[in-house]
Amino acid sequence: MSRSDDGKSVSTLSFGVNRPTISCIFDYGSRYHLRCYIYQARDLIAMDKDSFSDPYAIVSFLHQSQKTVVVKNTLNPLWDQTLIFYEIEIFGDPQNVADVPPNIVVEIYDHDTYGADEFMGRCICKPSLERSPRLSWHPVARGNRKAGELLAAFELIQREKPAVHHLPGFEVTLKSHVDKVLICHLLSPPPLIPVSFLISSRLFTLQILAWGLRNLKSYQLASITYPSLQVECGGQMVQSCVIKNVRKNPNFDVCVLFMEVRLPKEALYCPPVIIKVIDNRQFGRKPVVGQCTIRSLEEFYCDPYREETDTPEEQPDEVSLTPRDDVLIDIDDKEPLIPVQEEEFIDWWSKFYASTGEREKCGGYLEKGFDTLKVYETELENMEEFERLSDFCHTFKLYRGRTQDANEDPSVVGEFKGLFKMYPLPDDPRVPVPPRQFHQLPAKGPQECLIRIYIIRAFDLQPKDSNGKCDPYVKISVGKKSINDQDNYIPCTLEPVFGKMFELTCTLPLEKDLKVTLYDYDLLSKDEKIGETVIDLENRFLSKFGARCGLPQTYCISGPNQWRDQLRPSQLLHLFSLQRNCKAPIYKPDRVIFREQEYVLSEFEDGKPRNPHLGAPEERLALYALRKQGLVPEHVETRPLYSPLQPEIEQGKLQMWVDLFPKSLGLPGPPFNITPRRAKRFFLRCIIWNTKDVILDDLSITGEKMSDIYVKGWMIGHEENKQKTDVHYRSMGGEGNFNWRFVFPFDYLPAEQVCHIAKKEHFWSLDKTDNKVPPQLILQIWDNDKFSFDDYLGSVQMDLNRMPAPAKTAEKCSLNLLDETLSSDRFVSLFEQKAVKGWWPCVVEAEEKKTIAGKLEMTLEIVTEQEQEERPAGMGRDEPNMNPKLEDPKRPETSFLWFTSPYKTMKYILWRRFKWVFLIAVVVFILLLFIGIFIYAFPVRSLNKFCAVYIYKPHPPHTLFWGNL
Repeated sequence: MSRSDDGKSVSTLSFGVNRPTISCIFDYGSRYHLRCYIYQARDLIAMDKDSFSDPYAIVSFLHQSQKTVVVKNTLNPLWDQTLIFYEIEIFGDPQNVADVPPNIVVEIYDHDTYGADEFMGRCICKPSLERSPRLSWHPVARGNRKAGELLAAFELIQREKPAVHHLPGFEVTLKSHVDKVLICHLLSPPPLIPVSFLISSRLFTLQILAWGLRNLKSYQLASITYPSLQVECGGQMVQSCVIKNVRKNPNFDVCVLFMEVRLPKEALYCPPVIIKVIDNRQFGRKPVVGQCTIRSLEEFYCDPYREETDTPEEQPDEVSLTPRDDVLIDIDDKEPLIPVQEEEFIDWWSKFYASTGEREKCGGYLEKGFDTLKVYETELENMEEFERLSDFCHTFKLYRGRTQDANEDPSVVGEFKGLFKMYPLPDDPRVPVPPRQFHQLPAKGPQECLIRIYIIRAFDLQPKDSNGKCDPYVKISVGKKSINDQDNYIPCTLEPVFGKMFELTCTLPLEKDLKVTLYDYDLLSKDEKIGETVIDLENRFLSKFGARCGLPQTYCISGPNQWRDQLRPSQLLHLFSLQRNCKAPIYKPDRVIFREQEYVLSEFEDGKPRNPHLGAPEERLALYALRKQGLVPEHVETRPLYSPLQPEIEQGKLQMWVDLFPKSLGLPGPPFNITPRRAKRFFLRCIIWNTKDVILDDLSITGEKMSDIYVKGWMIGHEENKQKTDVHYRSMGGEGNFNWRFVFPFDYLPAEQVCHIAKKEHFWSLDKTDNKVPPQLILQIWDNDKFSFDDYLGSVQMDLNRMPAPAKTAEKCSLNLLDETLSSDRFVSLFEQKAVKGWWPCVVEAEEKKTIAGKLEMTLEIVTEQEQEERPAGMGRDEPNMNPKLEDPKRPETSFLWFTSPYKTMKYILWRRFKWVFLIAVVVFILLLFIGIFIYAFPVRSLNKFCAVYIYKPHPPHTLFWGNL
């Protein structure tokens, strides 16, 4: 045995195969007294088939443990017990214990009469050394799953004198401490009272809006037909009436329930509200088919005396959505304005891009003073400014029974639509009872509605194909109706632009859940679900924020922002006053007075561009007053997509919105046309006239610098349509003459100023992939070589939307034309100017320095498909050679390929350069020839002359024959 420096004794023993065992023995320790205040738990998991449990808690601290009583048939037990651990001995320095106290483990079990008790969850708690610690909620976990919460506090009290322990081989006399130790053992703890006696309480009224039940699943293979509701809180219970036929109308006939219950004043100690759905079956059977726990009522506290109305008026309990014609101010619309021809490229997408800040795609939309819309980055149900669309009633999910798998979440078996209002009752019974909270309720009967679903686009989708993309399409369902848009899937993309509007009819509240699902199209296998989003149409229909159809900024009776609601703004404003129990609006020529506010027409229309599509002034005033009431504006919401295979992982986002029109109000206005923009066919005509100052890259056969010049051109994204001129051979000064026309067809989106390109990525691809690129033209100057690769000399790349203005002459053409820092006046749009002509520099970059490789004289012209048919033009100088007609270029006579024309080579190349050499050579050759002949013939001539003289003397003259000689 060895002793450490801090007084700890350490002994090491060997057992078996020399396995060391190390233990710490402390010289002294401290005695503590632990009090565990176990008050209640909430939202525990169900362990029995009846959707409840019989929970009790076991508290373990070091080597001791105690347990609470069993509370029957509940998931929210109220134990209200204090468990005491006497004489807890903790070894070590008391200061270390105070800094890091040992953990307390609380385990909750379900008591079973037959069989072993089942584990429900565990929480780890820290004791407090402070007096009277405050109760707090501790999370209960079962594995990686949340299993409820425990409200408890743990107080660790140190005794006055530390205890000295007997150590083997180290005896200590304790006589001097006998008195104090005996006193510590004999003193009993002070009397403990339940925690509930320390909590002050007050009488509250709990008003319950039991609106209805939704999506109830069958129980024991039988459908639920006659359900009722039971609400429990603080030992009190209230029960609703029975729904007569849940298939025809799942709402309760009597919607408002009352309950008086005594609750703690502090929200921390308030018991949860337990909702049970009971099915009233034959032979008196009333099984619980679903239940849920509302953990806290804090969000439902309200002030019953808060004035929500301007002047109290007698109104019926139910306010129909349809306004009454006898109380409406009927304002006849003025005669619609003569439809104004909109400028090209103004559509709904211009409005959308103007709202998202993508100004380069919206054109001149904002300059016209047209409406924009609100683009929300999340669902409309998540917006706090609209109370999450739960202002009328909340949706509480109902659960049933225990799950088969310990890690599986309990199944949702239905929904309860309702709301709670809680407020304290006066202590003095003579004070009048506060007014009721739920009034002005809408009609409880079914409503047949037309819904328009606008699906705009999706992005950040999860790939489903081997190429890292997917082929998404939309499927929409509500109730038993569905629309499958499989035939219009968008291939090879993770950011599809759908631009589609779908119409369906539904009956609320029977068909309240609208499901929008994206699928990945597969040719040979089953289509795979990408993700889906679910919209509660009933919440939007009942919300006081007007979520069924968003309010635009202006009231237009024509144009791209035509009014689409069933009711005019004045009718909507009057309906709003009925629902809020306010005075009806008062209209004056240029203003309206509503809710003690005056809205003047000039306040919001002065300074704005005049919109030619506006309706009557009274309607515009009513719309302006409505927009000041905090109602839902015209919007686009961004909804996350989730898959049931990975329910907590987002699979992408979908931008969309929904319009909801009750058929009782008549026909709605025309829908928006959100069809994606279609590219238009344009043609770029590029005439290459001349080149100048082109780099001379080759040497001729005579050693002169020259280039065989030609020009190549194409548009980015259309590389397969490269075109090039004929060759100007043997350019000695960098000049080239072509008179050659390029014609480049392309599909262009004028509103977005991009080219639309659809092509297959691979030869085995089934569909074409859509891409958008800027309209850029590339022109290159090359030197032609017959027996080697052509030499690149220089190029120019121009964006047709922002291209440098050309120089009028070649002398003024310089690199400054391509300087991006120049003022915008130096750049032109070919789509606006239609045609330009002049000189542009071609650039080559060497050693990070740009130099001019040549200058191009060109004519660039943009024509539409109709203009192409009306004014045709062929490529090169082919027919139809017109608009304009291109003559053959006047090139020098030396411009030809030398080995293809030997005669021209001799005439125009060799003769012109070496003719004096040839002449001198011929003269020298002739002289040499004569000299050679002379040298060759001189001896013979001399001999013939001598012989002729000799023969002549002996013979007479008539006998001399030179021919014989």
